[in-house]
Amino acid sequence: MPKVTFLNIDRTVEFESGKLPYAEHGLPESLLDIAINFGIQLEHACGGSCACTTCHVHVKQGDTNLSPATDDELDRLDTAADLTLHSRLGCQAVVKGDVIVDIPSWNRNYVSEGGGSMNLGDAIPPAKNLEHKPKPPGDPDEGGAAPVPVS
Repeated sequence: MPKVTFLNIDRTVEFESGKLPYAEHGLPESLLDIAINFGIQLEHACGGSCACTTCHVHVKQGDTNLSPATDDELDRLDTAADLTLHSRLGCQAVVKGDVIVDIPSWNRNYVSEGGGSMNLGDAIPPAKNLEHKPKPPGDPDEGGAAPVPVS
C-alpha cells in the first residue's frame, strides 16, 4: 500500500491502490486526490485540471514512484515559482509507491481551502455597499449603469 508523507504537516497517509474514492480534483490517486481524501489542504485554484501551478509541490523522495510528468505538466511547471528538478503538480502526479513531498510555505492557502483562518484584523477592509444608479442622459458609455458607492 503506497504511503505519502507531507513534510510540512508531518503527516503520512496510506491508501490501497484502486480503493481510494475519487474526489474529482486532479487525476485519480494523484497527490491532490490523495490530499483531499485525507483532509490535507493543497491549493488547487483550477480544480486540478493542469491549468495553474497552485498545487506545485517539491518531491523529496520517491520521484520514481510517481507517474511520469506529461508535456502539459512540464509546460505548466515552467511558469511555477521556485521550480526545482523535483517539482511536480499535485493534480498530475499519480502515486504508485511511497513518496515524500513538501508543500512550499508560499503555496499554502488554508483560508480558501477551508482550513483555519488567520486573524488579519483591519488588513482587509469591509466590502463597500454599491448601488447601481443610471448614468445621465447623453453619457457616451451606451447608457449603462455604473456602481456608485453609497455613504
